Order: sequence, then C-alpha cells, then structure tokens
Amino acid sequence: MTAAGEIEARLGELADPVRAEQDKRYLKSDLRHLGVGLPALRGVAVAAAKGLDRERTLALVEELWHEPVHEHRMAAIEVLIRNTPLLTATDLAVAERLIRASRTWAYVDALAVKVVGGLVTRYPPLAATLDTWAGDDDFWIRRTSLLALLPGIRSGGPDLDRLSRHGDALIGEREFFIRKALGWVLRELARSDPAWVTTWVRDRVAVVSGVTIREAVRHLPEKDREDLLAAYRAR
Repeated sequence: MTAAGEIEARLGELADPVRAEQDKRYLKSDLRHLGVGLPALRGVAVAAAKGLDRERTLALVEELWHEPVHEHRMAAIEVLIRNTPLLTATDLAVAERLIRASRTWAYVDALAVKVVGGLVTRYPPLAATLDTWAGDDDFWIRRTSLLALLPGIRSGGPDLDRLSRHGDALIGEREFFIRKALGWVLRELARSDPAWVTTWVRDRVAVVSGVTIREAVRHLPEKDREDLLAAYRAR
C-alpha cells in the first residue's frame, strides 16, 4: 500500500459519521467528511511524514490533496507542515497553489502561518512576494500576506515595516477574514511590543474596523486598551 493509501485507510478507521456531518455544516464544506478530529488526524499524518525526503513529501501531498475529502486534504497540509524544513524557496509556489484551491480558513491559516511563514523565515527574500500578495484579487492570498508574518513576530524578529505597509493597504477591507487577520497579527505583536501596536492603532483609529481593533487591543495594557476603544466608539 502507498503512503497515501495507508493514511487514507487509517483515517477511514477513525471515521465518525456523526462528527462528519457536524464538521461539514460548520465549515460549510462541499467536500466529503470522515469526521476525524485534528489531534488524531495530525498523529496519522506526522507519523507518515517521518523519514520522507522533499520529493516524496511533495508527491504525498499531491496524492492526498487530489481526493475531494476534507481529512485527506488536512492530512496533506499536516504532512507539508511536518516537512517544511525540507522545502526550498521554489516550493512557495506549491503553498500558493494549495491556498488558492482551499477556499476555507481551515486550510489557509495553517498553510499561511506554518508553511508560507516558515519559508519566509528561512528565505527572507521571499517576503517580497508577500508584498505582491497583499494586493492580490484572492482575499485568501491577501489574508496570507498578513498571517505569514506571525512566525517572525513569535520568534522575536517582527517585520514591523512590512506589517505597517500591509496593514495600511488592507485596513479599509470590507472582507471579514482580512479584518480579522490584521487584528490577529496586531494582537500577537502586542504581547512583545504593546507600545508599537498602541501607536499604530491610535494613528489609524479613524479608519480601523471594529473587528480589527477588538482583536488588536486584547493584550494591551488596560489604559491603552480602554483609550483606544473609547476613541473608536467616539469617532
């Protein structure tokens, strides 16, 4: 049995039809669902990914993604995440193609943060691609241009200039998933640099959305948080 076949067989053994229907409704998915929880699914995928080289990793991802089954595609993402250290800069195109085919945060967010963010961290010149993505027609790609900055923030090396530029480009978005992503990134940065986040949001309080500001201020000092929310309500 192939590696993909083994993963698919194991996921079939773990299937829960009741959970499958619940997950399908929650995600508003048009794929077939098996009803396997993420911890169990991740365990199956990570075990299968061990020992694979780059070529076999990419081949397994392609084979799993080909089937219109939610858990198979989630397994493909988990395999790719597990072996992201094996990828090269050219493999950003693989992540981009999967993101464009995803059409749901359930796939996009993991690919954006763990795979694209991981590649950008290892190959800094790839960050220039994120600048292009910030203006892409596909809002999932625009969301990725923000979420891919999270690994740098979490590791203590935030790209503040790029975050500010992307934030200014996307702050007027009507799309919920863009507004939420900008708030999420600012919220994470506020853990380590609350002064920067406070200043950035204060300077843009006249145009920031409610979704963004509510996320952004969560980890700010109480006074800064209350002052910004008051300014937002009074604008």
